[in-house]
Amino acid sequence: MAEPADTPAPPHHAGHRDRLRTRFREAGADALADYELLELILFRTIPRRDVKPLAKELIARFGGLAEVLGADIERLCETPGVKEAVALDLKIFQAAARRIARDRVMHQPVISSWSALLDYCRTAMADEAKEQFRVLFLDKKNRLMADEILGHGTIDHAPVYPREIAHRALKHGATAIILLHNHPSGDPTPSRADIEMTKAVAEALKPLGVVVHDHLVIGRERVASFKSLELL
Repeated sequence: MAEPADTPAPPHHAGHRDRLRTRFREAGADALADYELLELILFRTIPRRDVKPLAKELIARFGGLAEVLGADIERLCETPGVKEAVALDLKIFQAAARRIARDRVMHQPVISSWSALLDYCRTAMADEAKEQFRVLFLDKKNRLMADEILGHGTIDHAPVYPREIAHRALKHGATAIILLHNHPSGDPTPSRADIEMTKAVAEALKPLGVVVHDHLVIGRERVASFKSLELL
């Protein structure tokens, strides 16, 4: 009688996924490194492969979990092992995070939810590779009514048109706005062009009775406020 063939040894990462999920469930996200959280996301799209090397490669390539999720699909797909389905899943997670952050501040008075507003701004813009210009429209009780992207630009410039901002403010019936844009360099220090543009927007809105409450410049680690800097 022939001897039974040896049972193939399980892959070295067998059980790793369950252990990582258990650690997340019992200790929470703070107990996991960025690459481990990324692994948990990748488990769903890549069900039968050790994704730890890929997660570490993505973190090393882009600089962190937020930067990985913030990268566009084309750049993500330049990483060996990342197909379009994987990149799309990563963008879905980013979109969900942004939606949750937005919903925490929508229709809330921005003064009483300022910390949540800053969190939303960082989530929405800090990791964008190109400059983006947004406007938050507020009602007479300073509640956030709408958030609109009104300009995309190159790595260091987004075109801004005061007349377009005035038009959108009138459409929303806004009585105040907050301007937002990011600095892809990571340094949120306002430039001379930022200061001049803000003044032009404030002048365009003044006859309409719409106030510019603040202009926030979003960097990777911090946010610069024109109001705090006495630039507005």
